[in-house]
Amino acid sequence: MAAAIFNLSDGGTPSIPKLLAHKCENYLIFRGETALDNGMRAFLYFLGLAYCFIGLTAITARFFRSMENIVKQTREVVEIDQYTNTEVVRHEKVWNYAIADISLLAFGTSFPQISLATIDAIRSIGNLYAGGLGPGTLVGSAAFDLFPIHAVCVVVPKAGELKKIADLGVWLVELFWSFWAYVWLYIILEVWTPNVITLWEALLTVVQYGLLLLHAYAQDKRLPYISLPMERSERPEDWVPAEDVSCKQENDTFQDCSEILEDGGDTRSIVDIFSIHSVNGAGRKIDAEYNVLSMWKQQFVDAFMLESAESRKLNNTYVRLAKLLWQLLLIPWRVLFAFIPPYHIAHGWIAFIGSLIFISGIAYIVTLITDLISCVTGINAYVIAFTALAAGTSWPDLVASKIAAERQLTADSAIANITCSNSVNIYVGIGVPWLINTLYNFIVFKEPLRIENAGGLSFSLLIFFLTSVGCISVMVLRRITLGAELGGPRLWAWLTSVYLMLLWLVFVVLSSLKVSGII
Repeated sequence: MAAAIFNLSDGGTPSIPKLLAHKCENYLIFRGETALDNGMRAFLYFLGLAYCFIGLTAITARFFRSMENIVKQTREVVEIDQYTNTEVVRHEKVWNYAIADISLLAFGTSFPQISLATIDAIRSIGNLYAGGLGPGTLVGSAAFDLFPIHAVCVVVPKAGELKKIADLGVWLVELFWSFWAYVWLYIILEVWTPNVITLWEALLTVVQYGLLLLHAYAQDKRLPYISLPMERSERPEDWVPAEDVSCKQENDTFQDCSEILEDGGDTRSIVDIFSIHSVNGAGRKIDAEYNVLSMWKQQFVDAFMLESAESRKLNNTYVRLAKLLWQLLLIPWRVLFAFIPPYHIAHGWIAFIGSLIFISGIAYIVTLITDLISCVTGINAYVIAFTALAAGTSWPDLVASKIAAERQLTADSAIANITCSNSVNIYVGIGVPWLINTLYNFIVFKEPLRIENAGGLSFSLLIFFLTSVGCISVMVLRRITLGAELGGPRLWAWLTSVYLMLLWLVFVVLSSLKVSGII
């Protein structure tokens, strides 16, 4: 199995018929799968992989909503008015925006890759060699984040609308740590201890995530000596703009609510049953508990709804049919995810953690299917990792950045999610699995962790670094010429998008050719 996953047996690049000629005895669910020919099995496994990616897409919106509720959390601060000498109660945000982007947004949307890499590491415990799926997926995910996701975010704003980074200082800090992450990875793979990872290298990799958080916070607060002397543009008070929500209750259910529970028409008074700021808090809490239970029930009802009111108004039969088929595909995922409580409970933390648990479960299934695809086809698992796996597991990143680019008034979170996700991929996504493996090997074998195909990984890092310079350069050019990183004239937005997609294709093609031994 290991040989089928990580190496091509004859050292070359076999033809497709030869790849499909061998027999793979492993299976996913039923033993009878082995009776099918390899071509059919590969087709079915790829369909299963695609359906898992659809599941990741389906849960991302719920994850993003829960995260928004976490960031909206406030606390009461009592101050004495210096003129009237009376107590004044105000509510201030608990979360710092920069920390929220790096920890909640970037960590959460990178969780599929982190889960996959961690599961791969746990399966490799007892082996002197590290698993290949995790690092390959995370490096490929970095390229997907930087190029295709930037390409989507650039064209998301309406024609002529410009969205710029309000806090360039924080973005530069995040960008530095993102680039340094890949330089660091190259150093420990090729310079300090070639082809092996020591316990101290793995530990230092993880620690740098904490340093990123501290540096970003210092920059956001403009702390002296350790922050860049850069002024920030005016930033909106809320992490996301207020929404007009209309929600009516009929027969103990909520219609047209979309998981938003309105109370008095003011989005600042969205009910959270663990956080009620009002004089009549006890009564509102009882109402909130009842309403949340009703909403949880409605989640299951909505899971089986195939058409919305907007879909029924469509005149195009083919478009309406396509939407129906898509909703049919989503029903199993929607029913499963309906078990996650509404995000109004505990400031959204329960829904946030529940979403991450489901994402971990999907990531585990993805690792099993990927092993089988590699076993059945003979394709190097590293190639699968930084192409199909990287794109699929990065889908929550794409959806989250797209939502941020659409809903937020600035480009900060949309672009911060990209740069910070790349940092999280290395410091946490690769650092934690390597720390698990190196710690075990140090205790049991007194040996470091060996990296199979380190040369291919290092080559991908070099290509990524070179192409990323081209990406950042065009974003800086847009800031200088248009005054913003996202949006602008439609023609220039689409030209930027196409250019970024070409950079991604260059990375994928060159990395695949290197790993396959062609170059």
